[in-house]
Parts: sequence; structure tokens; C-alpha cells
Amino acid sequence: MKTVLAQIKLKTADFNFNAENIINNAAKCDCDLIIFPQSDIEDLGGKDLVLDEACRKRQYEFYQTIAGKNFKQDILIGDILIRNGEIEVSDSGFFDIQGKKVFVSDTYIDDVECDLFVLAKNRYFAINTYKDFVDSIQTDCNLIYVNAIGIADENIFAGGSFAKNSDNKLVLQMPVCQEDIETVDFSRVIEFFDEAEEAQIFDATTFALKEYCENTGFKKVVLGLSGGIDSALTAVLAVKALGADNVLGIMMPSMYSSEGSVTDSIKLSENLGIKTVTEPITPLFEAFMNGRERLHDLAEENLQARLRGLILMFYSNRENMLLLSTGNKSESAMGFGTLYGDLAGGYNMICDLTKTNVYKLSNYINRNREIIPQAIIDKAPSAELHPGQKDQDRLPEYEVLDDIIEMYVEQNKPVEEIYEKYDKTLVDETVRKIYRMQFKRHQCCLGARLTERSFANGVDLPIVQRFY
Repeated sequence: MKTVLAQIKLKTADFNFNAENIINNAAKCDCDLIIFPQSDIEDLGGKDLVLDEACRKRQYEFYQTIAGKNFKQDILIGDILIRNGEIEVSDSGFFDIQGKKVFVSDTYIDDVECDLFVLAKNRYFAINTYKDFVDSIQTDCNLIYVNAIGIADENIFAGGSFAKNSDNKLVLQMPVCQEDIETVDFSRVIEFFDEAEEAQIFDATTFALKEYCENTGFKKVVLGLSGGIDSALTAVLAVKALGADNVLGIMMPSMYSSEGSVTDSIKLSENLGIKTVTEPITPLFEAFMNGRERLHDLAEENLQARLRGLILMFYSNRENMLLLSTGNKSESAMGFGTLYGDLAGGYNMICDLTKTNVYKLSNYINRNREIIPQAIIDKAPSAELHPGQKDQDRLPEYEVLDDIIEMYVEQNKPVEEIYEKYDKTLVDETVRKIYRMQFKRHQCCLGARLTERSFANGVDLPIVQRFY
């Protein structure tokens, strides 16, 4: 039985696009069976759209449209079989296809007797989980895993479909974040390709932004360029996703901004080939504070951040550009950001990256040539809201903070275990802030989920609680 695996792009409830993509790919494949990813609205992140009667009706018509083409080969779309112009569903999961016993499931079961096991599950991307997932499949029958590429809000379906033979040997591995169609040869054993972590993140984040803009209609993005590492990294990723002509950087220096904040941003924009605009916030700040007592307090710091948010939203509205927020996971965990200020935005590419991973990815980007100016990477992180301010005035060293965040949030380890590595007072204060800053995260924009336990999805903390 000649079998083709089709790892294709699918969009949530875009039945016309999905049908056309399946039909076009099926039409050009000469095979007995072609396998596509799960395409139900539920499997593509449709959430409560599954409750919409009109949407469910359109989904059935989607399968009818494909069946109506009466392709000569059998077509599996997840657990839906289309052949001879008919739609077939199996309550048991078993199909007789070309004389072969085919079993389709969204979970792997290791004691199923079949000729071919099709594991059809749109699995979201999470850093450093792919190889473990492949290794976890120990099969004694021919197996195909099929995954879509696309996004479902914060989740990224990154592909990586693969096949193993009955000796549990890998025979096919498809790329991440790319459409691919391959004939499966269960006799051709290959070596697993393990892409570097930074490369995975780079591919996933740029793919996510491109897909988000394509699905929402945005053509261009705007972001604030502060001279810091977070905005620099976001700008690089945005250019890779959309092209330099579609990225606008806004520089908004204040009376506290260092000279390097501007010059480093200019150098970055030159390296990327993006247009920039300079909008100093000092006149706006002074106009508002005229006649008010200067206390140099948190309110004045937040005013600066909110003036920047105001300017960025103006450009976003005026030019119909998607505003990219640039806060990282470490800052989000600690509430180190201003609501309706630097937290303003429509999408965040790095919200699930700790500051440590922001630096790792930035250094990876610079591995062959300097794209992000080294001065940006080397400087001490600062919001520059008062003279000489540094992040570490209010936060632990990022190396320590990020390790605690990863242990508590991402690895779900008990605090007693973290006490064994770090000071109890520091751990308790960090965990307390994670809970107390949930109200801010609840109001932050959508972003790319890159870990199993992201603040975007996977972590569900109460805003009102008295335990921490």
C-alpha cells in the first residue's frame, strides 16, 4: 500500500482554505492512501465554536466538499476516512484500507494489533519536548504520526510529523513549521535530526507571528525600540517573519534615557533595514507634571511607560499596524511592567522566554555576524525610568530568578525542593510575586506559547487568593 503523509497548514474554522489545501495536495499525489492532520474545529483550537450549530454544519460540508471530488485514492483526514465519494467514521478506530488493518487514534496505545497505526493529534510546540515524544513511541507495528502546522491562539502546531516501522526504527521525520508531503517507506531507516533549542524557538516564534498576521489581516507591525535586549530580539524576529519593510520601530527617549539607548537602537535598525521614528516623551511628561508636585515615585515612572504606550497605540491605530509587546517571562512572573504602558500590545513573541533564554536566542542570532549590536547584549538591563536604574535594583540576578521560575512554574516543583538550592526567603518572595502579579498577566496581550507551562496557557493561577 503506497502511503503518503501530508503535513499541511490548517486554519481554525477556515473551511474554504482547509478544503482547498487538502484537495490540491490530494490531487497531485499518486498513492493508495494519503494521510492529512486532524481538521475538526475542536482539533484546531476552535474552543466554543464547537457549540455553534452553523459552524458544525459548515464543518460537515467541508468533508462533503472533499468527498465530492471522488479521488481515486483513500484519504484519511485525522480519524475521518473518505473514499469512493463517501465519508466514513469508525467507532472502534479500525478501518480496512486497501486490505490493510489501519487503526487511527489521537493517543498512542501500545497493544493494538494492526498493520498501520495512525496517530493523529495536533500537538502544540513546546521547547525540548519533541525528541522525548518521538522516543516515547515504542511500536511493534508500522506507525505514522501526523501533525498540522498552524496556530490556535497562543498554541503553535509546528508539524514534525514522523513515521516508524514495526522494528521501532525511524523511517521519516518531517521539518518543523513547514508544509511537507512525503511517501512513507517503512524500509528506509533514518537518523533522528535534533535541531538546536535556539533554532527551534527562532523557527516557532517567527512562524507564529507570520501566521497570526495572516489570520488576522495585519500586514505590518510596530514596536518600541528601547535600546534593550527584549525589544531588539523582538525586532529581529519580526523582520524574519514579515520582512524589514513591514516593521516600524519607535524610539521614545526620556530625560533618563542613556545615549546608548538611542544609538544602539539606530544601529539595530540599520542592521535590520527597518524604518524608525523618534518620539521623545519628555515634553509630554513635563506638560502633564506642570503644576504637580515632583515626587520621583512609582506614579511618575508608570506615567513614562504609559506615555510610551500611548504613542505606540497611536501609530498602531493610525497605520493599522499590529503592536508587538516585548515583555519576557521573567518580567511577567515578577510583574515587572506597566499595565497600559509597556505591557500594551496585540501580540508578544517572547512572553514565554525567560530573560536567560532571551540572551541565549540573541547570541544564537549573532552566531555568524552581529545583527543585534553587542552593546545591547552586554549592557545591564534597565527600564531607565529614573537615573542609574537597573533591573537588579528590584530583582534578583536573572540567572537565579529564571532558575526559580523554571523550577516552580515550568517544572511544577514543590517549594521545598527549590529551598534545597536557593535561600528560602528568596524563593518565598519570588513565588509570592508570581501569584500577586497574576492580575497583570490576566490583562496582557496574546503571545506565543513555547513551554508546557506558559502563562499564556498551562498555568492557571487565581487572581484573588490568600495562600501566598
